Amino acid sequence: MGNLFGKEKPLKEVLRENKRMINRAVRELDRERASLEKEEKRLVIDIKKFAKAGQNKTVKIMAKDLVRTRQHIAKFIEMRSHLQGTALKLQTVKSHQAMADAMMNTAKALTKMNKAVDAPGITKMMAEFERENAKNELMQEVLGEAIDGALEQEGDEDEQEAIVGQVLDEIGIGFDNEVPDAPIGAPTKTSVEQEEKVPETADPAVTELEARLNNLKR
Repeated sequence: MGNLFGKEKPLKEVLRENKRMINRAVRELDRERASLEKEEKRLVIDIKKFAKAGQNKTVKIMAKDLVRTRQHIAKFIEMRSHLQGTALKLQTVKSHQAMADAMMNTAKALTKMNKAVDAPGITKMMAEFERENAKNELMQEVLGEAIDGALEQEGDEDEQEAIVGQVLDEIGIGFDNEVPDAPIGAPTKTSVEQEEKVPETADPAVTELEARLNNLKR
């Protein structure tokens, strides 16, 4: 509850004051309970002493006092438990208030950040980037084709075929000699038997030729 002529206290300050009052009340209850426990011990000692002396009337009176003292001790324990429960509730309220303040501050920060970020500007910038990137790729493709066309000269294919023929002449073979025409018609039994008898072996010259041709193609 705020002051009549002053500024209203914040919830955090109110919770702190209430918690301080509860702690003060708990300490006062603990002192009273400790005093009653001492009184209980004294009554027990006196009751035993008077009982040994045979003073039964005094023992009964002191027994009533002992019962009332123990009842008050139990009440103090119960009151202390209620106060501790109240303190826990205040702590829960304080935690909720702290969480609410944190969420409020986060919401304010997000609002400022959203205001600072220019979403339409970012979208426009991304669209412009995509457009310029597409232009750049198209330009590179056109330049590449133009450079390839400028560097390519007539007669390059003839020169490549001449180099291949020179390589074949160096190893002493040619395509016409190495690749005979296939026979027309079904193979005879004699030719099949001869083919089965002759083992298939890889010609080293052909292997070297294929390797050199692959190198030329690269």
